[in-house]
Amino acid sequence: MPATHRLEEVRENFRFIVSEVTAQVELTRRFYQQPRRELMEKISSRDDYVDNLKSVIQEQSFDRLMDPRGIERAKVVELRALNTITANLERIADFAVNLVGQMGHLAQLENRRLVDFAPFFDEVLVGLNNVVDALDRRNSNKAFRICQCEFNLDELHRHTFGKVLEELEASSHRGDLVTIIFFSHYLERMGDCLLNIGEALIFVLVGEKMKIRQYQALNDTLAASGLSSSVGQVEFESIWGTRGGCRIAAVQDPRPESTSPVLFKQGLAKKLGKEKENLELWEKLAPGLPPKVWAFQEDEDGEGSILLEYLPGCTMQDLLVNGDETNLARSENLLEETLGKVWWRTKQARELRSDFVGQIRARQEAVYRIHPELESKPVVIGNLRLPSFEGLLDTLEELEPELAAPYAVRTHGDLNLNNVIYDPLGQRLHFIDLHRSAMADCAQDISVFLVSNFRLPVFEPEVRRRINTVIARFLNFALDFARNLGDEAFQARLALGLGRSMFSSTRFEMNGHFAREMHLRAVYLLERVVAHRGRDWSRFKLPRQPLIFP
Repeated sequence: MPATHRLEEVRENFRFIVSEVTAQVELTRRFYQQPRRELMEKISSRDDYVDNLKSVIQEQSFDRLMDPRGIERAKVVELRALNTITANLERIADFAVNLVGQMGHLAQLENRRLVDFAPFFDEVLVGLNNVVDALDRRNSNKAFRICQCEFNLDELHRHTFGKVLEELEASSHRGDLVTIIFFSHYLERMGDCLLNIGEALIFVLVGEKMKIRQYQALNDTLAASGLSSSVGQVEFESIWGTRGGCRIAAVQDPRPESTSPVLFKQGLAKKLGKEKENLELWEKLAPGLPPKVWAFQEDEDGEGSILLEYLPGCTMQDLLVNGDETNLARSENLLEETLGKVWWRTKQARELRSDFVGQIRARQEAVYRIHPELESKPVVIGNLRLPSFEGLLDTLEELEPELAAPYAVRTHGDLNLNNVIYDPLGQRLHFIDLHRSAMADCAQDISVFLVSNFRLPVFEPEVRRRINTVIARFLNFALDFARNLGDEAFQARLALGLGRSMFSSTRFEMNGHFAREMHLRAVYLLERVVAHRGRDWSRFKLPRQPLIFP
C-alpha cells in the first residue's frame, strides 16, 4: 500500500478516537446528571474500543515510520503528535470510567449535586471539540484554546476543593464530600491531558516540541519585536546542547520577503534580563561582537523571552573538530586581540579574590552524583599521609587570599569554545551567552577556555594535535598579558582555576575513564599549588603537561 494511504488511515482512526472519547465524556456527563445502569455499562464497554483504537494507531504509525522509502520530517512530526494525543485521549477515557466508578462510593446519590460539575464537563468538551479542527486546519488559536482548558479546569478544581473543605467541618455527609473531591480531581486530570494534547498540536504547527508557556513567549516576543511574522508563519528549529536551562531556537519566516532568521531564547526572566544588559554593555565595548537584541519580554511568573540577532558562522569547536585550520587560526588571533583590547580598556586596579575553591565546593555534589568513585578519603602509607580531596580544599581555602588578583577586567563569564562564533565570510568574531559577564579575574575566562578545549571528547590524533596547539597559543597569550600587568601570582591562580574547571567538567562527562583523567589532572594542579605555599608566588611555574592529552 502507498505510504500516503497508510498515513491517511492513521488520520482516519485518529478522528474515530477523538469522536469516541468525546462521546465517552458526554455519556459520563449524562450519567452524572442521571445515573442509570445501562449508561454505566455502555461507558465501560466503550473504554475497550478506545484502547483498541489507540493500539491500532500506534501500530499504523510505527509501520509508516519504518517505510524503507523514508518519510519527510513534517509527517514524522505529525505521527509523533498523533501518538501523544492518542495516549492522552485514552487517559481521558480512563478518567471517565474512574469518575463513573466513584459514584458507587456515594452514600446518597443526591449529594453529587452539592457541587455543580457542569462547567467542568463544558470545558473538557470544548477542548475535545477543537482537536480535529486544530490539526486539520493547522489552527494555532484552537490549539491554544485546548491548552487553556487545563488552566480553567485547575481553577474550577481549586474553587471546588476550597468549598468542600469549608463544608467538611459542619457537614454530616463527610464521606460523600470526599468522593466529590475525587470527581473534581478526575476532571482536573482530564485538563492535564488536554494540555498535553494542545502542546502536541503546537508541535505540529511549529515543528518542534514546545510548552504552552514557550509558545506564548515566542508569540509575544515576535509581536514586541515589530517583526511582521506570527508563530503560525515561522519555521522553528531548536538548537540543542545548552545546559543553562533555556529553550533556544532559530526562528525563520519562510516567505521570500523575510529577513534573516532570529534567535529565540526562553527561560528565567532574571537570567535573560541580565544577558540583555550584558549584551548592550558589550556592544558599547566592542560594536558588533555580541548579537543585537530585537525584543525582550517578561511575564508575572518570572519567565522571560528574548529575540536576538542570528549570527552567521560557526563555533570555534566546529572549526577544531572539522579541521578548518586556516579559519581556526584566524578565529584564535581575533579572540586574543579582542580579549586583550577589552581587558586593557576595562582594567580596574583593585584586589580581587576569585573564589575558585568555593566554586569547586558548589559543584562537588553534582560531580559525585555522576561519578561517586571520584570522592576520596585520606590515605596513610607508612609515614606518608595523603589528604582527602576535602582536606586539599581546606588547605587551598586558607591560602587562596594570597593569590588575589591585583585588578579586575570585564570577563565573558563562560568563555568556552561553543560561545565564540567566527564568521569566515565577514572574518568577524562574535560572543554569545553573556549572562554571566562581570568585572572579575581574567583567570576565570582563561581557565574556562583552556579546559573547554581539553575536555572535548574527541581522541583522533589529528584533532588532539589541533586542540593542543590552540591550548599552547592561548596559554602564551594569557601569560604575556599577566606579565605585562605585573600579576605575580597569576600562574598559581590560573593553576587553581584550571583545577576548578577540570574538576567541575567531570559532571558533564559520562565516559568514566576520561572523567577520572580530568579529575586526576585537577588534583595534580591543586596539589602543586599547595606544595608551593610559604614561598614566593611569583616563582610558581604552571605545569603545562596536565593540559595536553594524550
